[in-house]
Amino acid sequence: MEYGALTEKLMKDCLKKGADQAEVYLESGRNLRIEVRNGEIETVQEAASHGVGFRVFVAGKMAFSSCNDFSESALANAIDKAIGFAANTTTDENNVLPVDKGLTDVSGLYDPHIAQVPMEEKIALAKQAEQLAMKDSRITKSAGSGYSEGEAEIYLVNSNGLSKSYRETACSFGVYVVAEKGDQKSSGGESCSRRYFQELKAPEEVAEKASRDAYEMLDPRMVKTQKADVIFDPDVARSLLGGILSAVNGERVLQGASFLAGKMDQKIASSLVTIIDDGTRSKGLGSKPFDGEGVPTQKRTIIDKGVLKGFMYNTIVAKRAGVQSTGNASRGGFRSLPGIGAHNFYMDAGPDSPEDIIRATQRGLYLKGVTGYGIIPVNGNFSGGASGFWIEDGKIAFPVQGLTIAGTAFEMLNAIDMVGNDLDLTRSFTAPTFRIKSVQIGGE
Repeated sequence: MEYGALTEKLMKDCLKKGADQAEVYLESGRNLRIEVRNGEIETVQEAASHGVGFRVFVAGKMAFSSCNDFSESALANAIDKAIGFAANTTTDENNVLPVDKGLTDVSGLYDPHIAQVPMEEKIALAKQAEQLAMKDSRITKSAGSGYSEGEAEIYLVNSNGLSKSYRETACSFGVYVVAEKGDQKSSGGESCSRRYFQELKAPEEVAEKASRDAYEMLDPRMVKTQKADVIFDPDVARSLLGGILSAVNGERVLQGASFLAGKMDQKIASSLVTIIDDGTRSKGLGSKPFDGEGVPTQKRTIIDKGVLKGFMYNTIVAKRAGVQSTGNASRGGFRSLPGIGAHNFYMDAGPDSPEDIIRATQRGLYLKGVTGYGIIPVNGNFSGGASGFWIEDGKIAFPVQGLTIAGTAFEMLNAIDMVGNDLDLTRSFTAPTFRIKSVQIGGE
């Protein structure tokens, strides 16, 4: 089926049926999932799917419907439903569609080789990762290993003349294990995701980290409640970055539900902190030539050396705010309306190695696990359960768990005094190792 021609026809059908403006978003793809446990295959599931979403505007009223049946009658019925739904929604002068017909040139999004790799090789990769992770005598149980991949084609057409498409692939594998000692149990896991199959990490590397994360946390101790430095491992960066990402959502800012509202061009963090959202990076897992409603993606600095420089917008929220879309319309698939989200969101690297950061810490927590909210985007408060390693005299002394850490976003962001050089840009949401001075740690 020629999807480009189909989306154009469907958009015109929306206008014929009474829409003043219309958008058609079509997805076609294939997904594979393999699950292994104790050397045995538990699941091999492969499925192809397609679907289309219709966003229509009638006299300033917006409505949406979707359909995964591409028969003529089903598609016509979905359009009729969208037009009908519009009568029951509220008029909003900001209900508009984008007009930018441009595309961002982004390379490395599609790997045709993925589909040609034999199924046996993908199963063997999952099995090997599990087998290698179980080699250490301290690892007693497997929590499972797996491989997944996906291919997708995206087509987007709207009544302002936009007609865009792209193809993408992604694949990943990972393993999760349990270490035991007496009554103690400690779990660990690791995974790797890439656009290209041949660029996945070696199973030895993934398995070694999964098993190490499990057994290193055996025999944890407790420390007294105190203020001490906290070093954030890249694996727990989400607890800090996630709150910032939510707080720079333009809709939250307009609603007054962001602790960063009113802070544009003000210093909100240490000068060591630069945070970037990049939808253009070659082979980036969050990269694409246009966002979820057709606006070209870009590379944007959100925080520049501690100074807040930008919020994120889709087209409708941007019009409410009196600004332009930043190309951050996110889409959960053909069944969803555009929201607001990041592409490849990261804190930029600094000059220090992780080892230097540990050596420079007289006493503190090397944070490896966080539970709870992290930064709450509404008020900027930070709280969460913490586990990791205690540092004494610049050296890792022993594992700790059952701690809590607390503070405010502004306190913590401004207290970042060392940033690592270990940024992994193969992740779409990441940071290097970084240290925050004098954080409140709850213990005994």
